[in-house]
Amino acid sequence: MTNVVLTVNGERREADVEPRQLLVYLLRDQLGLKGTNVGCDTSSCGACTVLLDGESVKSCTVLAAQADGQQVTTIEGLAPDAANGVLHPMQQAFHENHGLQCGYCTPGMVLAAVSLLEENPNPTEDEVRHG
Repeated sequence: MTNVVLTVNGERREADVEPRQLLVYLLRDQLGLKGTNVGCDTSSCGACTVLLDGESVKSCTVLAAQADGQQVTTIEGLAPDAANGVLHPMQQAFHENHGLQCGYCTPGMVLAAVSLLEENPNPTEDEVRHG
């Protein structure tokens, strides 16, 4: 087992993980953050996208041990006041523009969009589609 210490949604978290355990399973199974979904398990769909030190990553392609010492933001931590109905602007935009279908991959899409706009605040339509 490997001990990892990371900051998840602003809170210091520590866990013992198997060296080959994926970050998505640490988040879901050990930390109880079910908003990070497992979709394809092949890094194709993006349902498991989280922000790792501010950059979007597919957490099914990152070992939990690789996240040691880093900051992870999941959909649960994107809007700290969501319990009071205050969404992150990207979540609000998805809501207002019906930017979802079944909703399963929506958390990953929201986090990928947040990362895209951090990197490029004024993307073209092609850049958005690629991102």
